[in-house]
Amino acid sequence: MILNIYQTIQINMIKINNIGNSSVFQIGSAGIIKPLSTLANTGGFTAPAPQLSGETTVATT
Repeated sequence: MILNIYQTIQINMIKINNIGNSSVFQIGSAGIIKPLSTLANTGGFTAPAPQLSGETTVATT
């Protein structure tokens, strides 16, 4: 299936407060969104985070 999309987008101002590792910000249409994950130690930590103890819950959407 061939899909042609013609569009005009005008953005006067856009503000993004927070963005996480798995966030996708898209304006318009894209045929393929390729995932990219990077890991950065911006806090200068020298040891791994402590293990969680007790019950944990997983949020689903």
